[in-house]
Amino acid sequence: MSATPPPPPKTLYTLSFLLALLTTTFVIASLRLLTLLTRQRHRSPAKRKTSKPNARVLIVLGSGGHTHEMFYLLRDLDTRKYAHRTYVVSSGDAFSGRRAVEFERGLEEKASSAAGKHIKSVVDSPPSPNNNNNNNNNNNNNNDTSEKDRDDTWNTGPSHYTIQTLPRARRIHQPLYTTPFTALQTFLSAFPILLSQTSPNATTFDLPDLILTNGPGTAVLVIYAALVLRFFNIRGAESRGKLRTIYAESFARVSTLSLSARLVGWCVDRFLVQWEGLEGSGGGRAEWWGVLV
Repeated sequence: MSATPPPPPKTLYTLSFLLALLTTTFVIASLRLLTLLTRQRHRSPAKRKTSKPNARVLIVLGSGGHTHEMFYLLRDLDTRKYAHRTYVVSSGDAFSGRRAVEFERGLEEKASSAAGKHIKSVVDSPPSPNNNNNNNNNNNNNNDTSEKDRDDTWNTGPSHYTIQTLPRARRIHQPLYTTPFTALQTFLSAFPILLSQTSPNATTFDLPDLILTNGPGTAVLVIYAALVLRFFNIRGAESRGKLRTIYAESFARVSTLSLSARLVGWCVDRFLVQWEGLEGSGGGRAEWWGVLV
């Protein structure tokens, strides 16, 4: 029996080139991801905070308990700092959408009450005996005053929030073998939301400064989509410090992490847990902050 002839040299060269190309691409991508994750883990807490004015926060809502916990976490949200809120809900979850509208109405009421107290304190305050000197100094401090006025602006009302809908990654009673296809649809649908305008009448496009979630399955795919944008530095996502992520584990998770936490704990900027027994879990990244809700 005659031996099989060896493949032509051109074929060997082509296979070698493709293998080398794939290996090089894999190594570069791995180094880029490792650099990205190392940078965010060694970022000091002061730099992790979103201290810039007029920040945009994207909040991923679940259903039922997840949504209830999230709005309790947001009870002290400072609208002077987070000028725009984007709420992401799953398709068919009308409950979370209604809760978001109710929460925003509550923010408007708080802002009106705070503004009324501020006006009353100014009216009731006695005049200063050095009023003439103050008037002279006011001419030199106009910039400081205008800066304070901007800092005291309460950004509430329909123009300061949007509600976006994502297709569900997995519906109730959906067969497991079809879940990868719906999850992929959710993942791809997250990109337009992350890259969208802050409001329908906005003239500028900008990425969210912060993504906040507490564990619904949809949030996993939103965080992965944000990681892709940061990986490729789309619209300066990484270089400008955008799309920072905070994951707060549910109060119901006492001794073990949820599946969502295990899937995203390695790539979020902050990983918070509410029970001391979970501190240091998730590869040593979990931070125990006590009961948050």
